[in-house]
Amino acid sequence: MSLNRRTLALASASAFVASTLMRAVPAVAEGPDEAAVGQQVEALRVAMLKADKAAFEQLCAAELSYGHSGGRIETKAEFIAGSTSGKSTWNTIDFNDRTVRVAGPTAVARFMLVGQTLSEGKTTDIKIGVLTVWAKQGADWKLLARQAFRV
Repeated sequence: MSLNRRTLALASASAFVASTLMRAVPAVAEGPDEAAVGQQVEALRVAMLKADKAAFEQLCAAELSYGHSGGRIETKAEFIAGSTSGKSTWNTIDFNDRTVRVAGPTAVARFMLVGQTLSEGKTTDIKIGVLTVWAKQGADWKLLARQAFRV
């Protein structure tokens, strides 16, 4: 094949498309720890939907730092009390575009939280980005930190 402008342009366009597609593909859990953290992330989603105090107690580390997209920070006790008080409930909640990365006894999971809440008779659509940090404590992965951000 001879190199000319057309060949170079085609090669450049192909490289651009390939690099764009590679960035668009979400990371997939690759090992047992990534899979275990992914299961904990799903358990957190279900606990939030059900306002399940016992599940929150099991999922969260005692040292939890829970950050809301508006800047409010809560401890484990404050997070669980607020999530189970009944003042606000989730009608729907999904964690989209999940990624999990494990580094030793720590893992980082990211996702887009999309859902709908009901609070004081008012329905609100929610779409925020979330970063969670998980720590391996014994045989279990526990939620150590969570920070949401507006998108």
